[in-house]
Amino acid sequence: MKNILHIISSPRVGISDSRKLGNAVIEKIQEKYSDVVIKERDLTKNPVPFLEEVHINTFFSPAESHSPEQEEINKYSQGLIAELQEADIIVVESPMYNFSVPATLRAYFDFTSRAGYTFKYDENGPQGLLNDKKLYIAFTSGNIYSEGPYQSNDSNVPYVKNIFGFYGVKDVSVFRAEGLAIPGIQETSMEKAINSIVID
Repeated sequence: MKNILHIISSPRVGISDSRKLGNAVIEKIQEKYSDVVIKERDLTKNPVPFLEEVHINTFFSPAESHSPEQEEINKYSQGLIAELQEADIIVVESPMYNFSVPATLRAYFDFTSRAGYTFKYDENGPQGLLNDKKLYIAFTSGNIYSEGPYQSNDSNVPYVKNIFGFYGVKDVSVFRAEGLAIPGIQETSMEKAINSIVID
């Protein structure tokens, strides 16, 4: 049995390209593996709070000193991390928003990037704790960033890969639907992206 964690970050629902591409990845996974359990983490329906002082103080203080509010914060963060720990395969939908990821996804990473849970430090420096997992990134954008004059602005996919790489996830595949706002390209971009999906 494969445990799949599907992370959705687009605030658009009915017309979201990243949701369409992410769902196509999920369908391909289901075609390959007959026995899967899918956990959906929709960051629009259930947004993670933006990081505030009380959150940071909670993450960097011992559990025995937590107030009731901090206990709830810690429990919530640990719940998000548990979903990552339990997953064999992680699918992240990551549309390009202003040369970065949606704020919902950044907030999610702020609550899952915790020493002792998703990474640790030892004498060799930081070590990821979420090893032996597969990550698929479903990336969508109006422009083209994988090549050409705007490649230097490709800060979305590298950021997501760096975060998960820090967590110990090294096996990463990226599927891109690019040029979705460019006439002559937008008409076939999604179809090409879906056809490029290979589940390994």
